[in-house]
Amino acid sequence: MQQKFWRKINSGRTLWGMAFVSGLFLSSCQRQAQTVGQNHCDYLNFQTPGAVQAGGVRMIPLREGYRVWTKRFGNSPIKVLLLHGGPAATHEYMECFESFFPQAGIEFYEYDQLGAYYSDKPNNDALWTVERYVEEVEQVRQALGLNKDNFFLLGNSWGGMLAMEYALKYQANLQGLLICNMTADFTKYEVYNTQLRNQMRPSLIDTLTAYESKGDYHNPEYQNLVFAEYYTKHLCRLPDWPEAVTRSFAHINQHVYEYMQGPSEFVPGGILKGWTVWNRLQELAVPTLTVGAKYDTMNPQEMEEMSKLVQNGRYLYCPNGSHLAMWDDQKIFMAGVIDFIKDVHKGEFPAN
Repeated sequence: MQQKFWRKINSGRTLWGMAFVSGLFLSSCQRQAQTVGQNHCDYLNFQTPGAVQAGGVRMIPLREGYRVWTKRFGNSPIKVLLLHGGPAATHEYMECFESFFPQAGIEFYEYDQLGAYYSDKPNNDALWTVERYVEEVEQVRQALGLNKDNFFLLGNSWGGMLAMEYALKYQANLQGLLICNMTADFTKYEVYNTQLRNQMRPSLIDTLTAYESKGDYHNPEYQNLVFAEYYTKHLCRLPDWPEAVTRSFAHINQHVYEYMQGPSEFVPGGILKGWTVWNRLQELAVPTLTVGAKYDTMNPQEMEEMSKLVQNGRYLYCPNGSHLAMWDDQKIFMAGVIDFIKDVHKGEFPAN
């Protein structure tokens, strides 16, 4: 009898405990609903097309017959498409957004552009043009059902360049634009890059020049020097690079990168050489955030100037960040990005 009695009491405690935890969960959802303008409990209530679900992953077909990889996170009236850098890096180094956007109630999409690791990788250099990539982003937007009432485009590095080009053609589809760590002029990038290189010790510059004069860019010693003396200072300043960053670097499509960017950070010379939209920034009326960082490979002063050249701009400065400020100045970067997105979506974004 005593055993049955205590089983009933313990069962009651368990049921009461479950009800208590459930109550806490619901009240937490209600609190978050007040901050994101929706029932946050619905954030994980989403599906991709088809009967079989794969954690939000969807391969989107393109008009050329190829497919690109996307992954959806969340269900929200605020939707962000992430454009990775490289060119031909991967979404992987942007996985840090997974630690911030869900808590903010922001639906977002990771995406590997054509030629990147998780998407199709055709052997056709005619495909690697800015114009074709712009049309690719537009096809992805349409497939994902994004529109001017909910669609934010966030690009980092080459992704920022692509975001600018997309917005100049299709800004009517956007609610907001975020240009992270990318100037609007490739020649300005080359000039600033040279300034950073000239700050190195003369003996190191001589060694780098020796390899470059022979076109020996793939020499392990050259690559190790570039990594140790440049990347760790201006690309990502964390003492131990995040696994997602190193994984993304390991998966880069080197051929596409070199075809578009050039053989080295110090020798830009691909098809992007001479690219500029600097004198067209005033055409951008969509709310725009530009992000610069103290130690970036891009001049942060140019990023600030860009925020003033667009019609409705805001500037975010990361005092401890580099080219991947989303990692090495994470709190400031993420807070500024999220504030901008929410301000624009709520109609509270101030003009210049």
